[in-house]
Amino acid sequence: MIPNIKPGLRKYARRFNELRAQKVNESETVARLREFFSDVLGYKDMEVSSETEMKGKYVDLCLKIDNNIEMVVEAKAAAVQLRARQVEQAKHYASENGFQWALLTNGVDWNLYHVTFDETDGIEYTPAFIISLAEGSDLDAAAENLALLHRRSIAKGELERFWERKSALCAGSIGKAIFHESVLSVLRREIRRSCDVLIDPEDLAVAVHDLFTQEAREEMGPLRIRKRRKKAKSQPVTKLTPVPRSAPVFG
Repeated sequence: MIPNIKPGLRKYARRFNELRAQKVNESETVARLREFFSDVLGYKDMEVSSETEMKGKYVDLCLKIDNNIEMVVEAKAAAVQLRARQVEQAKHYASENGFQWALLTNGVDWNLYHVTFDETDGIEYTPAFIISLAEGSDLDAAAENLALLHRRSIAKGELERFWERKSALCAGSIGKAIFHESVLSVLRREIRRSCDVLIDPEDLAVAVHDLFTQEAREEMGPLRIRKRRKKAKSQPVTKLTPVPRSAPVFG
């Protein structure tokens, strides 16, 4: 069960917003973040390591469990606006040392990234969640996300399960399922039953693709109809049927 951090989060949300208003420097923000990780997220003092050296470089903070680094943290001053490029250093620390999680925060804003390394595509980092503790924000929703960073949540695999579910429900995963031959076949039958019209699979695929936003199309990649695997002595291979060039494609 994910811990309830709402009471502690409300207290620290006020503190971090005060730090932003006072425009404190980065070192002061880091000090308050260390307290937050201990008081609200359940880490022991020794498990929140600052200025950890990794291959000759230093990362602002590391969260450890049983002496194993679970997450690298790139911290900025409370008044500094977070930008994606600021996580580059933490992202490289994570990928070079085999860590999957990189956190970028200034205390008020929290951006969590899942980091992977592929020999072909290189380092990739995907937002897991982006939340704010600024005045007027939904602290209950923020608490649900930040509770995933609690020591107990990480130790029990809650963060990993969250990521698996989020990945399964992303546009890329859903697109692969929808544009499978078996799913399109069901849609064709339902359209024929209700409209008495038999639609060509490729035309149906294009019509369905047009329902998605441009952002979702880019995440899905090129439109392909995935065919059923045929039984064979050798290992079956999923075949992909390209949509005709005249039809729109993702991206």
